[in-house]
Amino acid sequence: MRLGDGRESDNIEDRRGARGGGMMGGGGRKIGIGTIVLALVAMYFGVDPSVVLNMGAGVPQTSQQAPVSPGVQSTGRAEDDALARFTAQVLADTEDTWNELFRAGGKQYREPKLVLYTGGTQTACGTGQAAMGPFYCPGDERVYLDLDFYRDLQARFAAPGDFAQAYVIAHEIGHHVQHQLGIAEKVQVTKQRVSEREANQLQVRMELQADCFAGIWAHHADRSRGILEQGDIEEALRAASAIGDDTLQKQAQGYVVPESFTHGSAEQRVRWFKRGLDSGEMKACDSFGARAL
Repeated sequence: MRLGDGRESDNIEDRRGARGGGMMGGGGRKIGIGTIVLALVAMYFGVDPSVVLNMGAGVPQTSQQAPVSPGVQSTGRAEDDALARFTAQVLADTEDTWNELFRAGGKQYREPKLVLYTGGTQTACGTGQAAMGPFYCPGDERVYLDLDFYRDLQARFAAPGDFAQAYVIAHEIGHHVQHQLGIAEKVQVTKQRVSEREANQLQVRMELQADCFAGIWAHHADRSRGILEQGDIEEALRAASAIGDDTLQKQAQGYVVPESFTHGSAEQRVRWFKRGLDSGEMKACDSFGARAL
């Protein structure tokens, strides 16, 4: 992946090394271990962990994290700092792409923050835990990422490579785009009115659209800035396949329960990422209007 000396986003909050804030919800109530486990399972790569975490806390969550300086801060750990700077560069590239696309559509893009943390941290959606993987919190319009996930991506999911890492970031930014366009909120309201199975299907469509939006970013970033190198697309496709619900369920329990899918199968995630990558157009990402996923 060619990022070269591309700029680093200032929309980084570097909380690495800070204490994570424990397992407390808003108002000082403890979030139960069972709730955290549900969050880890249900919201892996999810759009809104508050759905689970706030149920456990019983009250709205507020972020009580101390203010931090914008941008990547040096920790003296060369590998981690290099990954942090890479993340800041990818975030900057998503900003360039979505700012341009929103302007072309007569809208203004509101850039999200990306929080780097270690172990756990407070969010407007509850206590974020590294084991949840990267996630987006619409309550504070922030993406949360523990850099150890990049190592998990290689070791646990057999999806190494810098573009696989960039795909993960772009997917979470895709959730921010959904939030800004009002899609996420409409889906959340609808999910309260339907059965669990129907709610899962809606969540799958949300995730596949975010995959498609990640593909749109890759399409325009490469066309404008030539970021892709040979093998990059394969890296992203391996990552998308590795985190499909069917793949994860087979690893965890040895069998697949399609009715419980919340993110889509490996084949679906690959296909929707490629839709965005090949077309570069928002209309190609209408997963909610698609009869077949």
